[in-house]
Amino acid sequence: MKTLTIQKTALTGNYAVAYATKMAKPHVIAAYPITPQTSIVEKLAEFVEKGELNTSFVNVESEFAAMSVVYGAAMAGARAFTATSSHGLLYMYEATWWTALSRAPVVMAVVTRTIGPPWNIHVEHNDILTLRDAGWIIAMAETVQETFDLTLQAFRIAESAALPTAVGVDGFVLSHSTEPVEMPPQEVVDKYLPPRRPDVPMLLRPGEPVTFGNLPSDNKIHARHKVAAVYEAQQEAKKVISQADEEYGRLTGRRYGGLVEWYRAGDAKHIVVCAGAWCSDAKHAVDYLRARGVPVGLMRIRFVRPFPREEVAKLDQYETAVVYDRDITPMGGILGLEVKAALSRARVVNIVAGIAGVDFDSRHFYETIQNAIDGGYRDLVFVV
Repeated sequence: MKTLTIQKTALTGNYAVAYATKMAKPHVIAAYPITPQTSIVEKLAEFVEKGELNTSFVNVESEFAAMSVVYGAAMAGARAFTATSSHGLLYMYEATWWTALSRAPVVMAVVTRTIGPPWNIHVEHNDILTLRDAGWIIAMAETVQETFDLTLQAFRIAESAALPTAVGVDGFVLSHSTEPVEMPPQEVVDKYLPPRRPDVPMLLRPGEPVTFGNLPSDNKIHARHKVAAVYEAQQEAKKVISQADEEYGRLTGRRYGGLVEWYRAGDAKHIVVCAGAWCSDAKHAVDYLRARGVPVGLMRIRFVRPFPREEVAKLDQYETAVVYDRDITPMGGILGLEVKAALSRARVVNIVAGIAGVDFDSRHFYETIQNAIDGGYRDLVFVV
């Protein structure tokens, strides 16, 4: 029996995205630099220059052009990748809707960053969450290892669900932090990610002229299409995500639980809910509180879209759900609003913190969790 060699190395979050993308063997990469994602496409360009990656690497003039290139490439049957952050994502925003409603299986890394003004390059989640209603699958990584694994899973998910998939990587917290990473052999990745097949719906094929995006003969056609692409396809994608995670675990030994991860939640009376890299700090806080007799657990949302409604509904069994948002809206935090809408019994406390890159570590977590459990907060609090 052949023994597979697993490579262990130290990578930043951005390099983890680049190495995983290299192993996925995309046919087209569109690149436009913006802090803090630039080193992703720089590393991919280095792979191409050294002959380690055979792909069409397109240096575009803007983020809008980047999304347009990978959109067209994916519609023609190519495996396509791009990366962006913050204002770059907003610049390509129009094209992200065309990509999603066309069911184009693009993969994009979004290295999360605050949106100005004032000018700020540090972490926040408002940028990636602008995609939440556009029909994109949205994943959020906790560690550099998961960043690598999620990137590979994203190609499998996007192509199986025929939906574009964004991988959220917290700016600087993950993108520029170095952690040990296990990379599976290329033959394992090839088994997990076979070459793109020409049977993904709505492909452009030479010699078969079609049009896209023209006026429909009946607006009801457009309405039905939106329901199918934005809602129904997302519900179907839940099974795809679980299957992709399960098979990845079978091949590599690393499973993440699909849409959500539960941590010390089985016998808890109170539950913490969060997404992204700061979940590691939240887990430390849970451990600290557990050691002091506080019955608290955690649910980490790995996929913001499709929204894990069935899993979130289970939070009604807890007395208190403390939901952390690294984003802000006029109504509070996005996750807080969505979790509260799915519950009927549990008391929901929404804590908006860490916006504009403000530091929020495990000490802040255990202090605010304890305060929320003790009734010191009402339903919404801002920690700035």
